[in-house]
Amino acid sequence: MKTNPVSSRLYGILILFEMHTDFLIRALNGINEEDAQKRLDTKANHIAWITGSMVYGRYYLAKSFGIELNSVTDELFKDNRGIIDDANYPTLNRLKKDWNKISPMLHEVLINATEEKLDEAYKVPGMEITLFEMISFSTYRDANCIGQIALWRRLLGYSGMNYM
Repeated sequence: MKTNPVSSRLYGILILFEMHTDFLIRALNGINEEDAQKRLDTKANHIAWITGSMVYGRYYLAKSFGIELNSVTDELFKDNRGIIDDANYPTLNRLKKDWNKISPMLHEVLINATEEKLDEAYKVPGMEITLFEMISFSTYRDANCIGQIALWRRLLGYSGMNYM
C-alpha cells in the first residue's frame, strides 16, 4: 500500500496501520478454530474474541468516515462488549474475511482524511476526544491485541509469530 496521506499527522499511523493489517493475519496463521476459543482455565480473552474486537474496531472506526458495512462482529461486540462466557464466536476464517474487506477501505479514507475531519469530535462514553485521537488509540490497541495473540500462540503450543 502507498502511504502518502493528505494530513501529515497520519503518516506514522498509516505505516503502523499497514503493518497491523498484515501482522494480524500472520499472528493467526496456523491456529485451529478450537484453539482460538480456548481460555486455558482463565478469564482471559481468547484469540477469537481478541481478533473479533479488532475487526469490530475497524468497522466502527470506518463508520466515522461514512463506511456503513455490516460485519460478523456486529452483535457480539456492539457497545464494546467484553467476552461472553460460553458464547460461540465467529471462526477465524470469517473474521479474517471481514478484516480483509474493511482494511483497504479504511486505509483509503485515512489517506484522504483532512485536518478538519481529523479534528471532528468523537464521542466515547464518559469523554469527548477528536477523531485523530481515536485513530491513534485504535492503532495502539491493534498492536496490543496482536501482541496478546502472539502470546496465546506460545501458550497454546504454536510456534512464535512470523513477522516476515
